[in-house]
Amino acid sequence: MSATNVSRIAIAAGVAASTVLLLAGPAAAHVSVQPQGEAAKGGYATLNFKVPNERDQASTVKLEVNFPADHPLSSVTPEAVPGWKIAITKGKLDKPLEVHGRKITEAVTKVTWTADGSKIAPGYFQQFPVSVGQLPEDADQLVFKAIQTYDNKEVVRWIEEPTGGEEPDSPAPVLKLTAATEDHHGGGAAKGDDDHQADDKAASAEGDKGDKKETHAASSSSSDTTARTLGIIGILIGIAGVAFGVLAGRRRTA
Repeated sequence: MSATNVSRIAIAAGVAASTVLLLAGPAAAHVSVQPQGEAAKGGYATLNFKVPNERDQASTVKLEVNFPADHPLSSVTPEAVPGWKIAITKGKLDKPLEVHGRKITEAVTKVTWTADGSKIAPGYFQQFPVSVGQLPEDADQLVFKAIQTYDNKEVVRWIEEPTGGEEPDSPAPVLKLTAATEDHHGGGAAKGDDDHQADDKAASAEGDKGDKKETHAASSSSSDTTARTLGIIGILIGIAGVAFGVLAGRRRTA
């Protein structure tokens, strides 16, 4: 292959790669939501709303996340983020929720983060963690419509719901729910850890007992072996002594 052909192939590959990056960049850089671990149906989870800054000449100063009205969540607790103020908006429920034997008549409808000494500069992203529950058991995903505001007053609405085809231009953050687990409660995980720790301690205690028994048995076996060896040596010495005495007696007689 000539140097000219190699050069042409390299240029074509570079153009193709640049095109892919240009096409993929805008689609990937949008507000999204990911759970820390899993978001199981009927359980509790900590969600991270990831907000990238898409502009070269402006910074993100506000994020509004709307929670799904068709599947209201009884518990929504945002984590403090340095440099950001948090406002929680609640609304009355058309149908009260039954949670742990209590009726919940209102739920969080929106959480708003506003820059207060900080902002998301060009080329950076920020995560906003929220603890939520109880996740619905009759849904495979939750859609959180988000609104991103820049310091140049530009507003980007990430509110288009997925339809199963191509990703929309301004997709809303979507949380995929996994299959339900046996333990639906947030405290259950800690309890499960305690149970595991208790089992581990019990197993460790049993192991220590077993080790002691084995050590005692090994010690006893070692003692028995030593005693037998010493006994055999004593017998051999005795026999040797007797034989020596007999031989010595014969020599005197001769």
